[in-house]
Amino acid sequence: MEAVEDIVIVGAGIAGLTTALGLHRLGIRSLVLESSDGLRTTGFAFTTWTNAWRALDALGIGEPLRQQHNQLFGLQLTSTIFGISTAERQFDATGTRRGHEVRGVQRRTLLETLANELPSGTIRYSSKVVSIEESGFLKLVHLSDGSILKAKFFGEGVRFGFMPCDDKTIYWFFTFYSSSKANNVTVLNADEEMEESPAKMKQFMLQKLGKIPDNVRAVFEKTELDNIILSPLKFRPPWEILWGNISKTNVCVTGDAFHPMTPDIGQGGCSALEDGVVLARCLGEALRDNQSMSSEEEYKRIEMGLRRYAKERRWRAFELISTAYMVGYIQQGSGKVLNFLRDRVLATFLARQLLKMASFDCGKLSAS
Repeated sequence: MEAVEDIVIVGAGIAGLTTALGLHRLGIRSLVLESSDGLRTTGFAFTTWTNAWRALDALGIGEPLRQQHNQLFGLQLTSTIFGISTAERQFDATGTRRGHEVRGVQRRTLLETLANELPSGTIRYSSKVVSIEESGFLKLVHLSDGSILKAKFFGEGVRFGFMPCDDKTIYWFFTFYSSSKANNVTVLNADEEMEESPAKMKQFMLQKLGKIPDNVRAVFEKTELDNIILSPLKFRPPWEILWGNISKTNVCVTGDAFHPMTPDIGQGGCSALEDGVVLARCLGEALRDNQSMSSEEEYKRIEMGLRRYAKERRWRAFELISTAYMVGYIQQGSGKVLNFLRDRVLATFLARQLLKMASFDCGKLSAS
């Protein structure tokens, strides 16, 4: 079976659904291929900073999400070594024009909101891509069920914290170096055992929390085992972003496929929303008034649109990955000197970096 689709997006994650919804708002149809049989809602929540809310507002779904998630008005950094608060920052006193808007958004709620705004049939579940090949100005996308799609465009130490999502839900995270790689010492099956046993993961985490207030420790102690997930972190060196291909002909990457980063500045999901808005805008401009175009002209316009997307996002992704790595390195570092500098001197700098990254504005869907 063979079908023709103008735009094919692989993966119904945050970036994929954001791109699809952005295109829909611009009157452009797309098809989202998702290998699983439903939305991938692994992971409970993530921090949505000011830049993410600007992207959500551009998509027209900011207000309903605001109504379901509590706003946060500040952050506090605490040392588990010294047991003291090392930095505090209020989000309404940052020197920006409107201050910062920060909330903890549940991943399932965001994905469902994005999906529900799309026309019926936009997402095709249980559709695994097995290969892609050239066919003139099109891409032939082969699926595991034998289907073939012709597409004009194809796109693909210890730290912890917690925040409320709403009046009944708290999201927390706990980050640590894999024991199998720490200090070049191999500990067989350590992480595998914790992944299979949430009870062991919880015990390990509670042992590592250090000097923290009792009410904070209680949040972790009272978490039910069914709500604990262990996932590996992925990271792409910043120089690969500078020199690697983000787009090639009528194919590009977005979201985690483009810039996987450590969670140290809470910008993974936020940057995926930015990607989706920018990519939809660039494709919308490329496909504007395309009824009288030849296939070759349309192909060239799509290629140029993806180059604009890559140019616009390259340095932003580089900055995010580099900052996340730097912040994580400082926070995860060991040694008396680094611990002292981090907790006594650098904490305010780290808090400032979080807000600096959140001040970005990806713009509206339409450039006009």
